[in-house]
Amino acid sequence: MIELFLYLFIAQALMGAFDTLYHHEFKVALSQKINARLELYIHSIRAVLYGVLFAGLAWFEWHGLWVGLLIGIVLVELGLTLWDFVVEDKTRLLPGSERITHTLLAINGGAMFVLIALLLPGWYAQDTALVAVDYGWRSWFLFIAGMGVGLSGVRDAFAAWQIQRLKLNLNLDLGTGHKRLLISGGTGFIGSALCYELLHAGHEITLLTRTPLAASMQFNGKVRAVRSCAELSEAEHFDVVINLAGAPVVGPRWSTKRKAILLNSRLHSTRDLLGFVKRAQHQPDVWVQASAIGYYGTKTDQAVTELNSPGDGFAAELCERWEQTTAELESLSVRRVILRFGLVFGRSGGSLPMMMRSFRFGMGAILGNGQQHVAWIHIEDLLQIIALSIANKTIHGKINVVAPDCITYNEFATMAGQLLHRPVWFRIPANLLRQMLGEMASLFVDGPIIKPDRLEKIHFKYRFPQLRGALMDLI
Repeated sequence: MIELFLYLFIAQALMGAFDTLYHHEFKVALSQKINARLELYIHSIRAVLYGVLFAGLAWFEWHGLWVGLLIGIVLVELGLTLWDFVVEDKTRLLPGSERITHTLLAINGGAMFVLIALLLPGWYAQDTALVAVDYGWRSWFLFIAGMGVGLSGVRDAFAAWQIQRLKLNLNLDLGTGHKRLLISGGTGFIGSALCYELLHAGHEITLLTRTPLAASMQFNGKVRAVRSCAELSEAEHFDVVINLAGAPVVGPRWSTKRKAILLNSRLHSTRDLLGFVKRAQHQPDVWVQASAIGYYGTKTDQAVTELNSPGDGFAAELCERWEQTTAELESLSVRRVILRFGLVFGRSGGSLPMMMRSFRFGMGAILGNGQQHVAWIHIEDLLQIIALSIANKTIHGKINVVAPDCITYNEFATMAGQLLHRPVWFRIPANLLRQMLGEMASLFVDGPIIKPDRLEKIHFKYRFPQLRGALMDLI
């Protein structure tokens, strides 16, 4: 019986590790979700309890009165598991693979605890003691698993405590009155941060999204979510349309199929929104359109402003076609603001958490020759720029949404290493990145100086104009 018990424990450890790493960290990124605080606290307690079970049962039989402690741990774990199920179903829509994994964990855990129950009468009859045992490699495996899951619990508790910092509470000023906003792409990194701020300010949001139920759960039912603008009545009145939707540019290699996905994910939602605006009885006051500094290409040696023409390469083509899709708004007399985002730095998503993770572990590297420029913007400044674009009726056309401190990647890596007290040992050759990533490598090894001329002309007051201040705030 003890042999089966050990292998069930090992299976539980392996499935739990997969669930944590693949689903909670990679797929869902729970530590970056504002509404995941309670779930993370539950996970932290469960992980510590499992750590005690794994490490404790790896080397000891719990005899006599120790059985009472073991029963208590198991009962608390069962109660927390049921609570975890309820909280998950209230706050997020679980991916299919996560539901399957949770089902397998529950089945295996049930069998595991039944075997524990069968062992307990014999252990209880013994004198009270922790009796040392050695199951060979299985003891070592369970002990290491116990340490790992225990550390994971500590990390989840810290992440839950840190989540409060994700709430920006910027008090965005959209001008006079209550606003009704139609937003596409409102569940991503930028969109979700924007929606939380708008909801906090009391505005009314309708989200255009591929997953309405998940979107509604993400914002605790405080937004209306629709799959298509066909679900909207022509009589509905929206003051503002914000279009942020689009598949992430950084991801799989830019094959012909991937390029089509990136393009269609942007054009489809934009055309859907535009079709609604054209048939609506009340047209919006302003349309805020996302774009990116990729519009200028990546290989120019000259500093560029909003007056520059589009550059070469797929990124430039993608941005140009996306922007052109909204050109018809001019004939509809709808004020159009095109925001060309630089690299957006924030705690809850985007590229910075992943970049800084490598530096934290001493694996930060300089990409290429390090002389490519990094045009960036702090998420708080970006949200204020969106609000300003809505409130200020004189703003229209293209705006480079970047900080004035456009630094080289070498300067970025050096500063990140200094702030984290880590050395920057590595340099990854540009040719190697191009072989690995193909055309997408240009995003990492090339980059012009981007000037925020229009923001400077209207005297926009950055909260984080310098990279050092932004990184110190975010890390």
